[in-house]
Amino acid sequence: MTEEEKRAAIAAYREQKVESGIYALSCLPSGQRWVGSALNLGTIRNRLWFTLRLGHDRHPGLQNAWNAHGEDAFDFEILERLKADDLGAGRDRRLKERLLQWAEALQATRI
Repeated sequence: MTEEEKRAAIAAYREQKVESGIYALSCLPSGQRWVGSALNLGTIRNRLWFTLRLGHDRHPGLQNAWNAHGEDAFDFEILERLKADDLGAGRDRRLKERLLQWAEALQATRI
């Protein structure tokens, strides 16, 4: 995460303007892709990288690719941003629907 991204995440947290949405991880050498949903897009990349570095990921395929190719082989991308107002009361259901659509469209594994 760049310094600018860190500052933006901290500012968003302080202002309670946290964005939820869908993200993707790609392993460039293997071509594997994973998609996930996050309630806070501003912090998800750091959390993922920290978990993968420790080897505690709950998704063996992702952890195996990370171990085989290393951090520099991965690309992190935010696919869709959803504001709290857009999600409404059915936030979790809406995120799951969008996650399923992205996973199908990209032929990616859901995490």
